[in-house]
Amino acid sequence: MCGIALIVSGIRIDLSPSTLFQSSQSRAISYSFRNIGELQFIGATLQLRGLNPIIQPFVDSYGNVLIYNGEIFGGIHVLALLLDMGCNSVPNVFSTIKGPWAIIYWQESSRTLWFGRDAFGRRSLVVHWPTVKDSRFLLSSVSPFSSVYQSSDFEVENGTHHNFWEELSCGIYSLSMDASKLHGYLAGEVKKHEWGHPASSDIVTFESGPDQTMVSLPAHNVLSALRKSVILRASQYRIFEAVRCYSRQEEHVPVAVLFSGGLDSMILSALLDECLDPSYGIDLLNVSFDGQSAPDRISAKAGVKELRRIAPLRRWKLVEIDSDLSKLTLEMKHVMSLINPANTYMDLNIGVALWLAASGDGWVSERPGNNSDEDQQRLRYKSEARIVLVGSGADEQCAGYGRHRTKYRCGSWHGLNEEMKLDVQRIWKRNMGRDDRCIADNGKEARFPFLDEDVIKVLLDIPLWEVTNLDQPSGTGDKKILREVARMLGLHEAAVLPKRAIQFGSRIARESNRNVFGSNRAANQASAGSVVINRS
Repeated sequence: MCGIALIVSGIRIDLSPSTLFQSSQSRAISYSFRNIGELQFIGATLQLRGLNPIIQPFVDSYGNVLIYNGEIFGGIHVLALLLDMGCNSVPNVFSTIKGPWAIIYWQESSRTLWFGRDAFGRRSLVVHWPTVKDSRFLLSSVSPFSSVYQSSDFEVENGTHHNFWEELSCGIYSLSMDASKLHGYLAGEVKKHEWGHPASSDIVTFESGPDQTMVSLPAHNVLSALRKSVILRASQYRIFEAVRCYSRQEEHVPVAVLFSGGLDSMILSALLDECLDPSYGIDLLNVSFDGQSAPDRISAKAGVKELRRIAPLRRWKLVEIDSDLSKLTLEMKHVMSLINPANTYMDLNIGVALWLAASGDGWVSERPGNNSDEDQQRLRYKSEARIVLVGSGADEQCAGYGRHRTKYRCGSWHGLNEEMKLDVQRIWKRNMGRDDRCIADNGKEARFPFLDEDVIKVLLDIPLWEVTNLDQPSGTGDKKILREVARMLGLHEAAVLPKRAIQFGSRIARESNRNVFGSNRAANQASAGSVVINRS
């Protein structure tokens, strides 16, 4: 996977109240301060574009060091601007990046360490803040595998258990090194900075546009923004070493979709077809823990038929990834390390489903000649796509969750708006870090078109009653604007599908509930989704 890490030792750090992975293309750089303190930078690159490998960390002639995990879809040339600007301008530079990012940057001139992640946490970055037991300051794209099973993974302070790792809250931080010694250590203070760009601040706070009554053709605006978002994440893809791996270009599949056959994944698939070179195939990755009977498998089969109807020349492959939860003992332990510091059974169920889906290792059905579906042959297949489009963010922005309907009924439009704002502002902690780690572990990069900055801005400029109508039943009024987008794309069947989360659609939650709690009824009584995993 692509990832970054930093180890800071021998430095006394004050936390302001405002406040490792494997790759053949990785290396580490250490900075020592007269044997008092040390900063160790580690970077690994998942090569997606270009013919020449890129090695991290980046180091210039001035002694500045940059390690970066993410994509820049627009905005700025990061390294050049960082070299030319003073300390106060670094937050401005980070704030103008369009795309997912996690950054660690040492600025030699000011002896300052800068670090952070984008406003929605689309790239993972976990942190260990110094404690009495372990005084190191650590940043990493993942928590080490072994730490989940060692007592060091949990620390006790004042009788309270603390996870060794925690998700770094989205934002931009600095750690300035004080040259003066303090009891044999260098002193450093961590500060969290405001976003330096006004547009970033509006998106982070999920504030609606100033004049929402003047928006015309809202669904067309959303479709246009989503189309541009998918183009940025797909058509600019440059094949790396494709000639070596494939004898014919038409066999290559550069981009896949995490696919349930539901509204969000159907929209992404149809837009990907519009944006991707017609010579490429598209893999639709579908995971099931109940064979052909899982709801997501049923909707996926119906969905691929609809996609073939609107885009008959595209080579669509529905990759059926079947699994049995009872046979995943080692895999479950591995995924537990990936979701860490998330620690509930719901996190584990979602993590396992995403991890298996992203592997792309399953079956495809092929029809000899023009024979009927009954004559299909099922063949082993592993998707080699290294980019996976994921529908995260659609429900949060378009009122797709059941709790949104509850808030609307209890608190009208204001209550709904506040709940949706809360969902977007905490998506980094609830979803994104966990999902990024589980998908990246397969050597794949997750890309989230619904969380594109311009898509978010377009949706914020549209009156909420144009986005959703929760007076209407499920499958009609919820995510109303996305249902209109689906119809504009010719996806009339997908446009009326109800929301279904991956843990329920794949039926991993049902199997997990039976294994852990004995039955679904017992699991519901125990509020299984929020129960912390028993690691004993």
